[in-house]
Amino acid sequence: MIDNRAGAGGIVGTEIAARAPTDGHTIFTYGINQAITAGLQSKLPYDHLRDFSLISLYATMPNILCVTPNLPAANVGEFVKLAKANPGKFKFASSGVGASPHLTMEFFKSVTGIDMIHVPYKNSSQGYIDTITGQIQSFFFNLPGPLPHVKAGRLRALAVTSAKRAEQVPNVPTIIESGIPDFVVTVWQGYAVPRATPQTYVSKIHATMMKALDDPELHRRFFDNGVAAAPTTPEAFRKFVQAETTRWKKVIDISGAKAEQQ
Repeated sequence: MIDNRAGAGGIVGTEIAARAPTDGHTIFTYGINQAITAGLQSKLPYDHLRDFSLISLYATMPNILCVTPNLPAANVGEFVKLAKANPGKFKFASSGVGASPHLTMEFFKSVTGIDMIHVPYKNSSQGYIDTITGQIQSFFFNLPGPLPHVKAGRLRALAVTSAKRAEQVPNVPTIIESGIPDFVVTVWQGYAVPRATPQTYVSKIHATMMKALDDPELHRRFFDNGVAAAPTTPEAFRKFVQAETTRWKKVIDISGAKAEQQ
């Protein structure tokens, strides 16, 4: 059974998962939002590292920088030059304050010195539409969402945030290739269980995940949806999350991003 618990930017669902029975029957979809929220919120009803046993990553994807087709910018350099010539006039869409698309653009702004207005959307699709029609000039979004619009030519893709080009859009360069060194953002998801879940259950869930993530059919489905399989050991997953938590806290502090009032 899938139990979707929305609310407070994922805090509600995360707390419920952290307090769930430790019988191996509660598996939590644990992703980049948990690392970001830890740096964005001064007080949380859980500790995202202390209160969970991490199992493995299962999928990663880049964000993609897109602009409205009418904007006279064919690459990242031209976009930055245009934005610098129009400080505070360009708008960028996101899926909400503190989400990875928002903070990726804040990161981009901090390293390029551009000034743009943030427009958060509750519905990402509306952000795509408003960028297509020119009400919004740009955005970073997780690759799968805008991918159909990019392929159809309704949006102009300038770059992806992965270290290497995304196979789904091989003609779109990376941010690093576009002249901004060390700019890599990976959007990720994995699985976790409540902290006190017995190790036998943790090991069994991990083994099941490894088998599933080795399935060529799953790899094909992931590829079609703009993501890549990313199996890890529990230890490697925990180290990764620790590094991501530290990294996004720095981005939040530099950008001055604040949590939405709940």
